[in-house]
Amino acid sequence: MDRKKLVVLSGAGISAESGIKTFRDSNGLWENHKVEEVASPEGFRKNPKLVLDFYNARRRQLKEVHPNEAHLILAELQEFFDVHIITQNVDDLHERAGSRKVLHLHGELLKARPIDSDEVIPWEKDLNFGDLHENGSQLRPHIVWFGEMVPAMEEAADIVEEADIFLVIGTSMQVYPAAGLIHSTPDHCEIFIIDPHLPNDFTRSENCFQCGASEGMKRLKNKLLA
Repeated sequence: MDRKKLVVLSGAGISAESGIKTFRDSNGLWENHKVEEVASPEGFRKNPKLVLDFYNARRRQLKEVHPNEAHLILAELQEFFDVHIITQNVDDLHERAGSRKVLHLHGELLKARPIDSDEVIPWEKDLNFGDLHENGSQLRPHIVWFGEMVPAMEEAADIVEEADIFLVIGTSMQVYPAAGLIHSTPDHCEIFIIDPHLPNDFTRSENCFQCGASEGMKRLKNKLLA
């Protein structure tokens, strides 16, 4: 008998429990920078060193944090379900927890690419101005910045269209186009949401857990395996 396909859309909230700051603080800044300064093609053209230093700090922080219980439970569920994770996060915590099928919508901190091509290369050290691809082009972080296309969206939609169970965890469902993936679920798909900030009309559903990622995953695991 084929295992049910569990598709997970994860966002910053799941990584926050590992100590990675969410995308924007309440003041609208990201690590005290305006987002357009460090996460846009215009910002990179204007001040490439600032952008590279910003992501170097994110990359170094990644070595100091570890997967949390939510990441680990999602990896454990591979024993019972065909688990596919579609993440808006650029960290590698899902992979380090043991999840095998992870699609990154917004790029990956531990990869780089030349400014004039889509060729992606592994990159774990600092990335500096003057670090060039073999073709002579400056390397940039492999991050989808504001104003850029999300190349993995079509693949993500194809995965969601085959879901038997769809879980939204750690994301407010306000960042598009990722938030629109829930509309690609098939009619038979059962949808679960884990979010400490759910509006009341959601929390009345037994499939919605108004709590943090790790607590929600413990409760969801018990429900799914019951």
